Amino acid sequence: MARRRKRKSRRRQEGRRILECVPQYSIESGEDKPVTAARKFIHAEGIAPPALLLVKRNEHTTDRYFWAEKGLFGAQYVEENHFLFPSLKVMLESAADKIPAVSASRA
Repeated sequence: MARRRKRKSRRRQEGRRILECVPQYSIESGEDKPVTAARKFIHAEGIAPPALLLVKRNEHTTDRYFWAEKGLFGAQYVEENHFLFPSLKVMLESAADKIPAVSASRA
């Protein structure tokens, strides 16, 4: 039996592209739970939002968190709802300014 491909959400793909522009930090959770390790790292390093934290739970699992002005969020939620985050809107607009617009007019 043939497997169907999972449909990729355009909104989530756009959110993923936006998150690629955000600074990323990779850490290990150690004895703490991943979200606790992320919060401790943010506090210890004084990281300013926006930032993406990749927390390695074990050799197989890495949890992704987004550090925003309003707190710590799961990266998948942010990918799907990137329009709710003002810091990502600013990054999206600045990225759009750098990329020249393609005109659709023909002579």
